[in-house]
Amino acid sequence: MTQEKLAEILGVTVGAVYKWESGLSQPELDLIIEMADLFDTSVDVLLGYQLYDSRISATIERLEEYRKTLDPALLDEAEKALTKYPNSFQLVIYCSQIYLFFGITFHEKDLFRKALSLMERSIVLLPQNKDPNINESVIYGEMATAMFLLNEKDDAVELLKNNNAGGIFNDRIGLCIAMNEKNPDDAMPFLSDAIFDIMSKLVNVVMSYVLVFRARKDWDSCLNITEFGIRFLSGIRTDTETDFLDKTKAEMLVLLAYAQQNKGMNGEAVASLTNAGTIAAKFDAKPDYGVKTVRFAEIAADTMAMDIFGATATESIKNFIKMLDEPRLKSLWEEINENEYRDKQ
Repeated sequence: MTQEKLAEILGVTVGAVYKWESGLSQPELDLIIEMADLFDTSVDVLLGYQLYDSRISATIERLEEYRKTLDPALLDEAEKALTKYPNSFQLVIYCSQIYLFFGITFHEKDLFRKALSLMERSIVLLPQNKDPNINESVIYGEMATAMFLLNEKDDAVELLKNNNAGGIFNDRIGLCIAMNEKNPDDAMPFLSDAIFDIMSKLVNVVMSYVLVFRARKDWDSCLNITEFGIRFLSGIRTDTETDFLDKTKAEMLVLLAYAQQNKGMNGEAVASLTNAGTIAAKFDAKPDYGVKTVRFAEIAADTMAMDIFGATATESIKNFIKMLDEPRLKSLWEEINENEYRDKQ
C-alpha cells in the first residue's frame, strides 16, 4: 500500500505517514488501533511487542501435563492462560488444539465452538508465529475440522475449497462432500486428484526409503518398501492400455532389482530388471504420458504426468541405475540388453 493510499484511508497527511515510516514520529494510539484493524493484525504485532517466550513456554508445559492425563481441569487452566495472554499466537493456537481434542474426546460441541473461535483469533496473530509446521493453511484445515464436527459441513467444504492451493485439501474436501450425502458424486473430482497425487508421490517416497535403508545396510526393509510400491501401482491401475503408469512401474522394478541383488536374490533381480526393460521398451515404442489407467479416478482425458528421471522409460532406468551407483546392477542391465540384442539378431 502506498503512503498516499494509507494517508487517505486514515485521514492524515502523506507527510505524517512518511514520518512514521522513517521513525521521525509515532502515530496516535487511536490510529494504531485503526491500522491494526486495517491490516488484520493485533496492536501487539504492529508495535513489535512480544511476550517473553519463557513465560508462555512454561504455561504450555504446565497445560501439557494436564493433557497427558485428560484431566478436565485443563480447560479451566487454559481459560486462565488465555485471560493472561490473549494475544500470544503460541498460546492461542495451542489452546485451540486443546479444545478441539477435548471436544472430540467428550463429544462436546461447545468445545468445538471455542476451538473455532480461537483458530479465527490465531489467524490475526499469525505474524507472531515461529513454528515452521504451522501456517495459514494448517489453521484453515483445523478450522474446517471444527466446522465439520459442528455439522457445518457446507461451510467446512467452502473454507477448504477457498484455501486448496496445490490441491492440499483434495482428500479432505472429497471426504466432507461424500459424508454430506447430498451430492456424493461431487466428491469425485477431488478424490480423483487426491489419488493421482498419492500415486505421483509414491516413487519419490519409495526411492527415498531405498536410499535410507541402503545407508543402513537394511536390505530386508529395502526389499519390503519396493515390493509395497509395486503392489500399490499394480492395485491402482487397470490392465488395459499403456500409459505413464508403465513408465513408473519400470522405474520401481529397477529399485526392486537393486534390493533383490543386495539380498543375494540374483535370479529374482534378473527377472525384475528384465521385466523393467520389457515394460520400458513397450512404453517408449508408443509413449503416452496420460494417466487414463488409474483405477477409481475420473481424471480429465488431457491430464498429463511427468517425472524428473528421464523423458523416456529407458532413459529413466539408466538414470536410476546411475543414481544407485551399483556396478553390479549396471553390469546386469548391460548384460540383459546385450542378450536382447542377440535374440533379435
